[in-house]
Amino acid sequence: MKGSVLMGGMLGFTAVFAGALWYFQNYAYYEVSKPTDFDLSLTLVDGGEEVLLANGFEVLTADTSPLKFRACFQVENSLPMLTETYAAYENATPLQPPSWFECFNTREITEALESGEALAFLAKKNIAEGVDRVVAIYSDGRAFAWHQLNEQFAE
Repeated sequence: MKGSVLMGGMLGFTAVFAGALWYFQNYAYYEVSKPTDFDLSLTLVDGGEEVLLANGFEVLTADTSPLKFRACFQVENSLPMLTETYAAYENATPLQPPSWFECFNTREITEALESGEALAFLAKKNIAEGVDRVVAIYSDGRAFAWHQLNEQFAE
């Protein structure tokens, strides 16, 4: 067998494998929905939970990992009322979704959290082992939710 045939086969296999890997990381297993009956609770300052008045949900989920959850929606309550009622979340760090999930802009949300334009709240502690659900809310009512690792898995 000639070396060029063997090398061509190896390069072809590598290209197919790389394409499949890219597809599975960016498209496979994800589900996007726009549920009308999605209930998102926030943790109250006293530790209880209460359903947040919200609508217009666009939710990205995957069964393969709880960290793949993202949501974009609108809240009906004012930011001052929310800060008095719900538990704040320190070190909120939104995770990057696939590029095609356009309503969730990680950089924009991070900058808004850093500048104080948006505030982060704890939605649910340990929604999965070592994973918290976090919600960032802007004063204009835009809101975004994601899951992030908590102190259980912190380095």
